[in-house]
Amino acid sequence: MARITGIGGIFFKSPNPKALGAWYRDVLGISLEDFGAAMLAYDVPGHPEAVVWTPFAADTKYFEPSTREFMVNFAVDDLDAMVAALEAKGVTILGRQDETYGRFAWIVDPDGTKLELWQPAAE
Repeated sequence: MARITGIGGIFFKSPNPKALGAWYRDVLGISLEDFGAAMLAYDVPGHPEAVVWTPFAADTKYFEPSTREFMVNFAVDDLDAMVAALEAKGVTILGRQDETYGRFAWIVDPDGTKLELWQPAAE
């Protein structure tokens, strides 16, 4: 039987895709291709071994304050440096949390989508 081998992309609607893309480029440092998409490679040093796919209950509070039906988790190599850079750009950090499997911080993009920043635990 054929099987899924990984996440091939994340696609979503935005009232202003160009402005949102510019925010991700300018605030989070995501390189955009000429056609507006970011090509995030799996083989970047420090990238987690797997991409997590998790459905949440419809009444979860985990995505709040966003009212969107999805949240994006970005793996980062240095959470403290990322948070400092975001704060310097005026981005509000919603919270931080350390777990045995990594460290987390949360922000919201201009469209109201909650973003989870995750620094995986050192192996």
